[in-house]
Amino acid sequence: MGIEGVTGRISDIQSRIIALQTQQTGAARKTTSTTNATPGSEFASYLNDAVATQNTTAVKKDYKLNSKGIPEELAKYGNGKIPSNELVQVGNTGHKLWAPAAESLNTMIAAAKKDGVTIGITDSYRSYDEQVDVARRKGLYSQGGLAAKPGTSEHGWGMATDLDLNAKALSWMRKHGSEYGFDENTPRESWHWAYKP
Repeated sequence: MGIEGVTGRISDIQSRIIALQTQQTGAARKTTSTTNATPGSEFASYLNDAVATQNTTAVKKDYKLNSKGIPEELAKYGNGKIPSNELVQVGNTGHKLWAPAAESLNTMIAAAKKDGVTIGITDSYRSYDEQVDVARRKGLYSQGGLAAKPGTSEHGWGMATDLDLNAKALSWMRKHGSEYGFDENTPRESWHWAYKP
């Protein structure tokens, strides 16, 4: 996300804070929140509410896709060669995805959490060298293993994630994943979810 994107999100958060403040004008506040408030805690509360509201709406945008369904802005780099400035961290994990995929995943994880479901993440973007290593360690999918041929992995586009899902979370994903652009598209791998812009 570039500086324009960050500036836009800050403006959106500020607008939401103002809207929340307006909604609360005239409303009774809980005594515990006012008597135990520390300087800045009220602002932090508004900010958290605004971010939570932002994170409950799926990120939708149209991207120009090539004939293989890859966004042209990524295809120009090549699979496993996406520069770090095109990748965004997922939540507070060390995992990164293409910015729209990461934003949608963050939104989806927040929505699941509101439903009492925890979704973890175990893998994300893989460079070409990482794809070679995974294929060596886990074998090629076409030969009964778990790895795509290096240079063809959805992970190499920053558009796939491996999720840590218990039965409840897997059920939630199968019901709601497509609402956030994620598709369970790899047989034998219920943890693998690909983002489809």
